[in-house]
Amino acid sequence: MPRKTSLDGVFGLAVKSFQGAPRFALRFQCHTNLQEADKRLTIQDTSQLGRWKLSGVPPEELKNGRVAMLATMGYIVPEYFRFPGDCATGLKFTEIPNGLAALTKVPGAGWTQIFLFLGLIEKGIYTYDPTRQAGDYKAAGVLGVPNGSTMVPGEGRNRKLNSELANGRLAMMAIIGMFFQDGLTGSAWGDWAAYTDSPLRAFENELGVQAPVGYFDPMGMSKDGDEKTFLRRRESEIKNGRVAMFAAMGFITPEYVRFPGYLAPSQQLKFTDVPNGLAALSKVPFLGWIQILIFCGMVDFGLYRADPSRAPGDYENGGILGVPNASGPMADAEGRKRKLNSELANGRLAMVAITGMLFQNGMFGTTGPAMWGF
Repeated sequence: MPRKTSLDGVFGLAVKSFQGAPRFALRFQCHTNLQEADKRLTIQDTSQLGRWKLSGVPPEELKNGRVAMLATMGYIVPEYFRFPGDCATGLKFTEIPNGLAALTKVPGAGWTQIFLFLGLIEKGIYTYDPTRQAGDYKAAGVLGVPNGSTMVPGEGRNRKLNSELANGRLAMMAIIGMFFQDGLTGSAWGDWAAYTDSPLRAFENELGVQAPVGYFDPMGMSKDGDEKTFLRRRESEIKNGRVAMFAAMGFITPEYVRFPGYLAPSQQLKFTDVPNGLAALSKVPFLGWIQILIFCGMVDFGLYRADPSRAPGDYENGGILGVPNASGPMADAEGRKRKLNSELANGRLAMVAITGMLFQNGMFGTTGPAMWGF
């Protein structure tokens, strides 16, 4: 049976996340010295995030990206091709496993050869020169061929340098995912089903476990397998997601529709006088906040009270779409499961969305077109 090497596991997630990245309206303010660095490198922004600098400086990013691209190819190629003959006396290349397991098979003399070769490359052929552009070595030609031909400066060269940066960034994510998957499943390109020691097995069939990430718990909060704690967190996730969906709609709707009349007749404050977004916090009267808190308390502790004997987010008085005492639950079990999964996914998206809206609103000081990047 051929091995699965297409978009699988963590590596697949890395590829999909880069291929399908949405256009964010979020803008990053670039400091002058970073803009000057871009010009100095003759590399322009290609990503939808603009210049996104978390740590490190360009020379290290280029070097790490190049190593990661070689490492990623080195993880894939041995699945299909091996050198013939012996790696060492009595040890054939075909006997060395792919991935992390190879660390225990390579003999000491082999590691010595590897380190000597790396030192020769690093300190002999491709020596860092601060007078040249980042990642540009005197002895290196196109594709890093020693003393090979070089490209003429221009648009074509810039495009290829941008491609190298983008591919290097993707490769750094990919190789980390490969290491992670290899370490947990016991083999390169191992099936996640082989990770039998995972504490997440207790929850892998729960609602919300959806492709492409499956059960997503990067911080390991559920590694103890405590079902009671899991249900409490799921209750919180559903509630926060529902609130976030209302909040996201509430951020958009007032841009087009407002209630007529007065919000506070005693203060001659009309609904149309209250700005949208964060600026509304300073306009709503004190008694208005009291009404809001009382209403939220009635809904949370009176109408939709959590019941440990029921599924998280399932309230006795709540019908379809949360309408009090409406019809429900759905008779179609598969259709109900699909809709509950959709609610969880939409709630997760809404939590991210409202966080972004608040951040952008605070940054640009408006909920108008400027906030949305128009």
